[in-house]
Amino acid sequence: MELTVKQLAGRIDAELAGDAADFNRRINAVGPIITAGEHEVTFVTDHKHKASLGHSNAGAVIVSECLDNFKKPQLIVKNVNFALIEALKIFAPKLKAPVVGVDSTAKLGQDVKVAQGVSVGANVAIEDEVEIGENTVIGSGCHIGQNSKIGKNCRLDSNVVIYHNCRLGDNVIIQANSTIGSTGFGYSFFDNAHRLIPHNGGVIIEDFVEIGANCCVDRAKFGNTVVSNLHKIIYFRSDTVIGAGTKIDNLVQIAHNVVIGKCCLIAAMTGISGSCRLGDGVVLAGQVGLADNIEIGSGTMVGAQAGIMSDVPAGKKMAWTPALEWGNAMRVMALLKYLPNMAGQLKKMNKRLEELEAAEDHKT
Repeated sequence: MELTVKQLAGRIDAELAGDAADFNRRINAVGPIITAGEHEVTFVTDHKHKASLGHSNAGAVIVSECLDNFKKPQLIVKNVNFALIEALKIFAPKLKAPVVGVDSTAKLGQDVKVAQGVSVGANVAIEDEVEIGENTVIGSGCHIGQNSKIGKNCRLDSNVVIYHNCRLGDNVIIQANSTIGSTGFGYSFFDNAHRLIPHNGGVIIEDFVEIGANCCVDRAKFGNTVVSNLHKIIYFRSDTVIGAGTKIDNLVQIAHNVVIGKCCLIAAMTGISGSCRLGDGVVLAGQVGLADNIEIGSGTMVGAQAGIMSDVPAGKKMAWTPALEWGNAMRVMALLKYLPNMAGQLKKMNKRLEELEAAEDHKT
């Protein structure tokens, strides 16, 4: 795809500024400020990047306000991030669309229901009584277990595994090699051995959830009572549940009976232990760890590598391990660099105190 600056402005609903002679420059990609070339458009999302524009070779820039003394074409928009998403879509590599229908190498069990517009790729295995909604794409090598249901407009990339009795809503995306519905990590020790506790529940993934590559979502220990009423699923939430609009990065572990609210963001290498409850809009940065059976209130934000050991009220900002409120955590981190000197000073003070006490004892 190649567009002039003027054409691109029309596509992303931008106002043009700069030298009109450059509005016909051809743009064929999006690039960062430092590396973008004359046929690429770049973007500025905050003030600290504006200084770098003077050294950029980009052919145009997407900004939220007109920049003085900048002659290259400026595409002025209300929301730079939104415009960037649209530009990236425009210049995305043009791949072949999935072929509608069931590949000849796929194996389907009995009573499988495949709606119109579905694409089932090579070497897919679909077990009995599975339902797949309209326009869903099942990538090559996927396995879908018995009695699972997948909504419409979903996308399962290559080698995704959906175990039995799982429910995926509409517009769900699961990237390659992720596993949904694996047995939870629960054991009891008796007769000199760890005995696996059966996990008979399932997983419910609501609409517009996106799950990255190599993630694991464990099934619940106990099953739900599920009632279908005019294609609407009504259930008691003892299943593992991921709420609508939640986005999950790569390499995330979600244990049995976890309930995650709507529109949460969970970054890579986070581990959520069994039976945790997350409210709506919770943000967990990379490598966060949650102990089991805790509740994180809605709107809470947790910094990278934090360890949460107990319940957190709604709207808090947490960091450190064990986690502290953000302000306290920042003070602790600021003091860390002084600890070696403070330890040496404390050792000297203790020695001096011992000398003073010895002198007093000698006097008496």
